[in-house]
Amino acid sequence: MRKVKTMSSVNVDKLSLKELLDLEAKVQKAIALVRDRERNELKKKMADLAETHGFSVSELFGGARGRGAAKGKSLGVAKYANPENKSDTWTGRGRKPNWLVERLRKGAKLSDFAI
Repeated sequence: MRKVKTMSSVNVDKLSLKELLDLEAKVQKAIALVRDRERNELKKKMADLAETHGFSVSELFGGARGRGAAKGKSLGVAKYANPENKSDTWTGRGRKPNWLVERLRKGAKLSDFAI
């Protein structure tokens, strides 16, 4: 079992709006990083387990299929990511996601979000 790290408690009632927003951004970033790390760990475990039984993950689960996926074509690789939440990605095809539209409107460049 994983040992849980303890941290000093934060009295959010005494924080200013700016401090709360900064804290929220840090928490969202931490969640995205942990989610990515755990997803990658699980993918590795699944690939190792499949390999020990003589399979590949793609043999067991198949390719990408879903809404808008053409037969035999993958959905594409993410080329852009939201810096505040790395799990928000965009392949560069189709409609731009709202998080990207907002930042472009504020003067950011598309290259700022390249992975």
